[in-house]
Amino acid sequence: MNSRFQSLVYGSVFAAIFGWVLYIGKAVWVPIFFGAVVVYVIVGVTDALRRVPWAGPVLPLQIRYILSILFIGFAVLTIGRLVIANKDQVIALAPQYQEALLATIQKLAVVFKLETEPTWTTLRQDMLARINLKALLGSTLASVSSIAVTLVVVLLYTVFLLVEQHSFGGKLAQLSSDPRSVARIGSIIGAINRRIGTYLALKTMLSVLLGAVSWLIMLAFGLKFAAFWAVLIALLNFVPYVGSALGVLFPIIMALVQFSDPAPIVWLLAALVAVQFVIGNFLDPYVMGNSLNLSPFAILVSLAAWSELWGIAGAFLAVPITAAVVIVLSEFAGSRPIAVLLSRNGRL
Repeated sequence: MNSRFQSLVYGSVFAAIFGWVLYIGKAVWVPIFFGAVVVYVIVGVTDALRRVPWAGPVLPLQIRYILSILFIGFAVLTIGRLVIANKDQVIALAPQYQEALLATIQKLAVVFKLETEPTWTTLRQDMLARINLKALLGSTLASVSSIAVTLVVVLLYTVFLLVEQHSFGGKLAQLSSDPRSVARIGSIIGAINRRIGTYLALKTMLSVLLGAVSWLIMLAFGLKFAAFWAVLIALLNFVPYVGSALGVLFPIIMALVQFSDPAPIVWLLAALVAVQFVIGNFLDPYVMGNSLNLSPFAILVSLAAWSELWGIAGAFLAVPITAAVVIVLSEFAGSRPIAVLLSRNGRL
């Protein structure tokens, strides 16, 4: 009993120290983890190219890697150009949106029977007294610059991780003179690679499908910047639970500004929610199955914890990191009960 209590204390202290290191080292750890995720995607695309009929089996591994990197690089550049183009259009159309937004606020004021009709003068007096605009603009520009710098660092880590991948097997064999220990470590790493690689591949496929269907719906309704919102919906699909709600919220806010008639807004909301519901509750479980074997409550807690540690980046990385932690915990007798509690069905 004393040894178990001692192990619990040591484990709690280690977890606290490890969490503190992750928190203060956010600027270092986040690009590394995102670089690893990009490597998983590149390896997944490379493996998928091998299964292409006729051409796939005869393509050398190096050529498939180059094609995968070019494909992912093209996707990143396309998204970047899309964001930049939409940013310029939003700035150009900002006066029109400002008038439409004011009209919407005034209609809501009539519905809620406010005593005075809002104007931009009164709104500025009420809001700018509470908002430091200079600080807000400064933090926004800093965030944009930070994202650009982080992207460059992620790409550098990705390149070096791909290079390290070829020599990793030899390094692993030299970790211990005991072949059983080496085999066990290799088994753990292999399980992590298989499960997280499968999860990322399937999740990417479903996210692309969700973004494409949402784009067609928004295009049919004539929503401006439909392609941008579709990309955002696809990316937010990687964030469990919260991502689906935000993926619907942002286009609807745009619809509130763009449309004066509430009918298309309501129908657009219904259509986007229906797509999220069908893919999230029917197609997602059917395709994903039990690829990660994580409890929904464990996913929710990990989402809250990693978001607190690393912000938006933590929300995107929460599920893969938690899955890797559960796999490692399941390999040791002392931590196996924790892995059982974090699993979906208790079977590891």
